[in-house]
Amino acid sequence: MASWLPETLFEIVGQGPAPSKDYYQLLVTRSQVIFRWWKISLRSEYRSTKPGEAKESHEEFLGNSHLQVQIALIFGARILDYVFNLCEGKFDFLEQLSDNLLLNIISYLDLEDIARLSQTSRRFAQLCMSDELWEKVVQSACDTITPDMRALAKDIGWRQMFFTNKLQLQRQLRKRKQRQESQGNSKF
Repeated sequence: MASWLPETLFEIVGQGPAPSKDYYQLLVTRSQVIFRWWKISLRSEYRSTKPGEAKESHEEFLGNSHLQVQIALIFGARILDYVFNLCEGKFDFLEQLSDNLLLNIISYLDLEDIARLSQTSRRFAQLCMSDELWEKVVQSACDTITPDMRALAKDIGWRQMFFTNKLQLQRQLRKRKQRQESQGNSKF
């Protein structure tokens, strides 16, 4: 396994399916799958129940269908598939990268690719819609960005600024400047 990976590869917590109030944690480390549970009940026979824990190596987990079923019931089939992939050494290395690094990489993509990437996950959708990304895209597309353009981008957003045609931008900049001048004159 790659040594630069963090010790904890994945962690999720949740409550059991209704009517259960039990609390669960699933932790996948570089070498183990750890499943913990806490019994939550008002019934007197369960009050003394201690939390439980199952620790298994990745190989043991892949062969333990009972634990797999529990994880699927509590966290869903997608989480189980993801844990399977981690245990088999199939890592999503993009998930390990910081948002700033991903934004830098995404800023070099074509617009069509950015649109496609935004549909792959919530994280990429947020990154592809972020003002930080579109500021980088506008900066790479424009020779210079004036302070007026920055101020307008702050008002309407860098993405909107990128997709607005040049004439509309000039009109909006002119209106913004006129508003500032009229506000400056009204103060005196």
